[in-house]
Amino acid sequence: MAAFAEGTPCWADVLLPDVRAGKRFYGGLFDWSFEEADGLGALGPDGADRVRDGVDRVGSGEAAPYATAYRDGRRVAALAPKRDGRMPTTWNVYFATPDAPAAARRVTEAGGLVITDPVPLTGGLAVIAQAADPGGAVFGLWEAGGQSGFERQGEPGSFCWTEVYTRDKDSVDAFYETVFGFQVHDLDDATVDFRVWSPAGTRASDENAVGGRSVITDAFPAAMPAHFLVYFSVADCDETAARATELGGRINEPPFDTPYGRIALLADDQGAVFAVLAEPKAA
Repeated sequence: MAAFAEGTPCWADVLLPDVRAGKRFYGGLFDWSFEEADGLGALGPDGADRVRDGVDRVGSGEAAPYATAYRDGRRVAALAPKRDGRMPTTWNVYFATPDAPAAARRVTEAGGLVITDPVPLTGGLAVIAQAADPGGAVFGLWEAGGQSGFERQGEPGSFCWTEVYTRDKDSVDAFYETVFGFQVHDLDDATVDFRVWSPAGTRASDENAVGGRSVITDAFPAAMPAHFLVYFSVADCDETAARATELGGRINEPPFDTPYGRIALLADDQGAVFAVLAEPKAA
């Protein structure tokens, strides 16, 4: 697969306390198979296992297993072990960049925080970094090496969309437009405060959209932090939501219809939240 355009979501992984249980859940939900390897677990040439929040993944220096997920033989996501209870149980999204150190500098200059400096993955797969926007939402940077990211997306059982939820929309809008050069447009619906991102060098449009910004309003719990929500494509939203509960997960928001398809907000059996989207069927 060709390299992703800068600012395009190119990889996603979930940090879990029990990767084995995660395999049962996501394998049963999305028909994923898995391959464990040290390559994405050991960050940097010295084997230090630093991750998104700057906490050592394995204090002893032992490489942590990182389970890459496949659908129909193509790479779709990964499950990473949570070795410290202080780490969040959460899905994370990585944005493509041709130069991770330069992107990390732009993060700082634009008012964000670099949590984990760019480090090469073992085997030259990529250079990655972890950062936070001015509102506190965490995301990753991914400079492709031997691995560009998703091999399958926008099809059932694979990543299809992401959006950041924030309470500080003005600072966050300026931040992402500066860091990634996004071309943007706002939804026409006056009842929804949502900004759509298209990659630099393209026309701001739904056809070119790669993600967006939503707002945490009073309708959300007061304790909800700024965050990215990762969406996966499914063939049937209602069936997937029901299957998630059978596998021990929960439905945070039951399936509902939108102009873009039928959506449900789910949580896995360890608490990591994600969304599923079934696109409208062709007439």
